[in-house]
Amino acid sequence: NMSKFPFTLQEGETIIDTWTLIYIPPGGGKYNGKLTVTNKRLLYDAKYDISAKGLLSEAMFVHWGSEGYLTIRKDEIGQVNTEKSFLAKKVVLTLTDGSTHIFNYGVLNIDKVAAAISSR
Repeated sequence: NMSKFPFTLQEGETIIDTWTLIYIPPGGGKYNGKLTVTNKRLLYDAKYDISAKGLLSEAMFVHWGSEGYLTIRKDEIGQVNTEKSFLAKKVVLTLTDGSTHIFNYGVLNIDKVAAAISSR
């Protein structure tokens, strides 16, 4: 239902797809929510913190919007790697500032997520 889409798309921005997965920020912690990948950005709508930590690192506030979602511009992404074990399929982003952001899709196939993130 696109009427519930919490983001304002930029001019020329189109949605590739959305996945519900776990996000692990550079400072630790774990969030459950929806990752929407567009041709320009990654928009992560954190539903709730599922870790004991409950706090985002200071560095995250640069990216974390007042509406409670994370924005990563694709031109800020330096590397996109996947890590696959039996129970955890992850895409690991290294941004140009050196920070590492992990999206864990559990047992599901992470390849489409990685491909969407890598596409410009």
